[in-house]
This record gives sequence, structure tokens and C-alpha cells, in this order.
Amino acid sequence: MIALGQFLEVLIGGLMSGVLYSLVALGFVLIFKASGVFNYAQGAMVLLAGLALVRALDLLVANGLPLWVAVILAIGFAAVIMAATAWLIERFVIGPLVNQDGLTLFMSTIGVTFVIEGAAEMIFGSDVYPLRLFPTDAWFLFEGLFPGGILVNKLDVWGALIAGVLVAGLAVFFQRTKTGRALRAVADDHLAAHSIGIPISWIWFVVWLVAGLVALVAATVWGTKLGVQFSITFLALKALPVLIIGGLTSIPGAIVGGLIVGAGEKLAEVYLGPAIGGGIEYWFAYVLALAVLLLRPQGLFGERIIERV
Repeated sequence: MIALGQFLEVLIGGLMSGVLYSLVALGFVLIFKASGVFNYAQGAMVLLAGLALVRALDLLVANGLPLWVAVILAIGFAAVIMAATAWLIERFVIGPLVNQDGLTLFMSTIGVTFVIEGAAEMIFGSDVYPLRLFPTDAWFLFEGLFPGGILVNKLDVWGALIAGVLVAGLAVFFQRTKTGRALRAVADDHLAAHSIGIPISWIWFVVWLVAGLVALVAATVWGTKLGVQFSITFLALKALPVLIIGGLTSIPGAIVGGLIVGAGEKLAEVYLGPAIGGGIEYWFAYVLALAVLLLRPQGLFGERIIERV
């Protein structure tokens, strides 16, 4: 019974951590799904959103505003910052490179990453800023079934709920709205979409804006977990196995990939770590991603692309 309780605790903790990875992966999927651009700058966008939010929140609270009012205004300020960032990226980076090959667009997002990181830290500061928007204590569940119960972090539960709402909202956006269908058309063929009157520049602004808002949501959770700091940008690297496993074009795949990565790395650390050495959770996700690449290169939920040659 103790062994089963430990297994469930590790599994649930891993699944919840995986959902937090999915919050970052969603930004990658959105931009790739709608524009065919692999956005390496998503981690930097999370950093920018988090810094704008926490610095605005600290300033408003210091000036005597009630906390709930300060939180609303700070989130609004961070959303405006992300909208401005989306417009600048579309206007000066992605827009001039329309119809270029994927590698060129990918390299441009690497440049955007360094610009965003430098500008964010220059404007908002480079210290570690604590953010407390969600509870960080734990629940002990099923104490009657397992000795000591099963520990579940409340922050992880909040992250899971937020991710679920985001996925549902994005699914409706892409499938049911005129703008969402236009985004999918642009992803399939830029020139064809432009020829039937779809404004490419506006569509790309919208998708970068949505990705920026998703980055803001991820920043609220990860900032509460780690504090808002430069290391948040490395979440982009953690999201890569999630994308490979779930598929670059699938929003539900980002969630499922995150769950697989989170659960896999935690279980591997606890049950394989004592036998082959610690630190497995830092690289085990890439082993899973490699296995998926060998068996199903497009990912579990990715679209199979067939080209005539």
C-alpha cells in the first residue's frame, strides 16, 4: 500500500508538472500552426510578460492600491506590452520576411529572442522577483487509504485548470471563428490565402498576440513557482520534447505531450535513478522525444504531410 501510494504521488506530481510545460509549448504550437514559423522566442516572451506583470504589480501595491485591483491593472499592463511586442515582431521581423523559407524565419526568431531578453531586463530589471498569484501550499489527499496521504501541490492544480481552459478556448477559436479559420488557411499556403483577400499582416499579428497572451498566462504560473527571473527563458528548451511528442501542429498534443514528459521524467528519476544515477529527469524527456521521432516523426497528434516528388 505504501509503494502504491508513493507511485501515485510521483505520477500525479509528474502529470501536474507536465501541464506546466504544456503552457509554454502551447505558444510554440499556436505560431507554428498558424504561420509555419517555429518560434524560438517563446521562452523570452514568457520572461517579458512575467517581468512586466510583476514589476507593475509591485509598483501598484507600493502606491497603496488594493491587491485585487493591482493584479487586474498589472495583468492589463502586461497584456498591452505583449500586444506591442506582437506588433513590433510582425512589423519589423516576420512581415518583411514573408514567403521566405522556414529556416530563415526560424533564425529570425532566434534574433528576436536576444532582443526581447535584453530589452526586458534593461527596462524592468534583472533580479529575481517573487510573484504570488496562486497558492503554493499542498493538499494531502486519500489519507484514509494511504499512510500520510498523497501530496498534491495547489499551484500544479491551478496550472492544470488554466491549461484546460486555454485548450478549450483555443480549440473553439481555431475551429469556430472566422479569424481562426483564416489562420489555418494562412498556415497552409501564404500566397493562396493572400490571393483570396486574407490580410497576412493582420493574421500574423493576431497569432503572435495570442501567443503573447498565452506566454503571459504561463508567466503567472511559472513566476509563482520559480520567481520571475532570466532562467524562465530556458523553459523553451524544456518545451521542445513536449512539442516533438505531441506534434507541432496540435493544441491537444501539447497537453498530452506535456503529461507524458512530466510523468515520464518523474517516474524515471524515482525508479530508475537509484540504479543508473541521479539527474535522469533533466534528460529523460529527450530520450522519449527521440523514441517518438523514430516511430512517428510528426508526433502523436501531428499532421502527416505527404509531398509529391
